[in-house]
Amino acid sequence: MDITKRPRRLRSDGVRPLVSETSLSPSDLIAPVFIDATTDERVPIESMPGHERVPLSETAERVHEVRETGVEAVMLFGIPEGKDEQGTRAWAEDGVVQRAVREIKAETDAYVLTDLCFCEYTTHGHCGIIEDEAAENPKQTVENDATLELIERTAISQAEAGADMIAPSGMMDGMVGVIRDALDREGFTEVPIMSYAVKYESAFYGPFRDAADGAPAFGDRRHYQMDSANRREAIREARLDAEQGADVLMVKPALPYLDIVRDVRENTDLPIAAYNVSGEYAMLHAAAEKGWLDLEKAAMESLLSIKRAGADLILTYFAENVAEALSADHRT
Repeated sequence: MDITKRPRRLRSDGVRPLVSETSLSPSDLIAPVFIDATTDERVPIESMPGHERVPLSETAERVHEVRETGVEAVMLFGIPEGKDEQGTRAWAEDGVVQRAVREIKAETDAYVLTDLCFCEYTTHGHCGIIEDEAAENPKQTVENDATLELIERTAISQAEAGADMIAPSGMMDGMVGVIRDALDREGFTEVPIMSYAVKYESAFYGPFRDAADGAPAFGDRRHYQMDSANRREAIREARLDAEQGADVLMVKPALPYLDIVRDVRENTDLPIAAYNVSGEYAMLHAAAEKGWLDLEKAAMESLLSIKRAGADLILTYFAENVAEALSADHRT
């Protein structure tokens, strides 16, 4: 054994921080916020401990709470007061997200991203217009090109409300190009697009669908979300969105797809976001409640792994807790 090679020399307390290769900052994190137009009080989300649906009247207050932790950006998800087959409340001028954006921008300095999808707004819970009689025929699915027209309307309405960044998540082919053309045509040339470019059909979305009331009423989303077995397809999806004008590319979920985060990182010079989704959050909470792991340490390690894989930004339900922990560490 050659005992001159001793990596442990750089693991003592004094030098360890100096040679640390990856770091997290509150400015790396985006906090999801659920705005509920159907309630007058905060409603706890049972499957996502520590998170609530917030009434419109408390939107700015909730964002202030996020900002106090050091997190600068929020992603808004809306629960509308009514649903229909097309999800028309998604682009209504007085829609839940549009009203929330106006209130936040008027009363805070937060950076506001808006999720653009229709699953929360449609009676059938799918991410666009469904083909005729799809409920009776599970092989039928969302009509891609007809849905693009609704995506365009919604993007314009969110930008008009004051959204700082639009984040389309429906995995429709051509969605980024349609949004970019619409925003530029309407004078919103400076509003960037964060595309959910690589979004897998995943078992880790369950708690979110409870939170946003967006579970499919029939079938599933396998005809428009990606197969978890596919790796090369992720690069193709990311490149297409980049060509269409995406400013940031997102991979969702994060932890089961760290190889994909790394692949996308190596194939683009655009910023990469990763969504540390509701199931990833819930399973750590469940294990911590059993006493099987330390929640704060596990959350920090999880987010570090996402950053180490190549993500520049992380959308996570741990944002506030981790930001507070990072600030406390900095103070000590």
